Amino acid sequence: MVKTTALVTGANKGLGREAVRRLAGLGWTVFLGARDAERGTEAARALAKEGLDVRFVELDVRSDESVAAAAKTVFTEAGSLDVLVNNAGIGGPGLAPADTGADELREVFEVNTFGPVRVMRSFLPLLRAAEQPRVVMVSSGMGSFGVAEDPRHAGIVPPQLGYPASKTALNMITVQYAHAMDDIRINAVDPGYTATDLNGHTGFQSLTEGTDAIVRLACVDADGPTGGFFDRHGKAAW
Repeated sequence: MVKTTALVTGANKGLGREAVRRLAGLGWTVFLGARDAERGTEAARALAKEGLDVRFVELDVRSDESVAAAAKTVFTEAGSLDVLVNNAGIGGPGLAPADTGADELREVFEVNTFGPVRVMRSFLPLLRAAEQPRVVMVSSGMGSFGVAEDPRHAGIVPPQLGYPASKTALNMITVQYAHAMDDIRINAVDPGYTATDLNGHTGFQSLTEGTDAIVRLACVDADGPTGGFFDRHGKAAW
């Protein structure tokens, strides 16, 4: 029986690592992508000790060369890729909007928005070599206009430009990919306010709860949704 293969970017800790653990727990071969070779190797080795088929691949989503090299590694070891989880992301400096310049925005967009585009372009041939390819874009409720306009969420996070805008852009990129590639199931997910390094562990959700939507969308079949935005409870507001 041919094993399902997956790649998770930004996966040496937090949501990425937990997504790797859960997907590998399904019996899949999962490539743990991380830009820090030492931390990535350590994370993959620890998960492998649990009896999981987890393999480290060095991958910096900011670098065309790094992403291309990672794609070559996955091709050599697996030949195709069933599931791509674009998880790598940064929070940015958290400056007030009035204090934010173009350089600060550019830094966040480079990882959160351009990174997934860079990875998609390099890994698309491997995805199309799979029978039922799926892509999960790890977005955020902070990129949702519906959440931003909901008074129930007011004050949870101070207003900022970079992180929310980069995730809003990623949502639209997800929709456009889905419209253009009907042979691949491509969806965005909102993990919810999960306790990770990104928010100083102030989130109220566990890593398991935060990866529920990631795992569910990674497992959709050929008739599953595409071009949607989901959280752990179902469809999320754009």
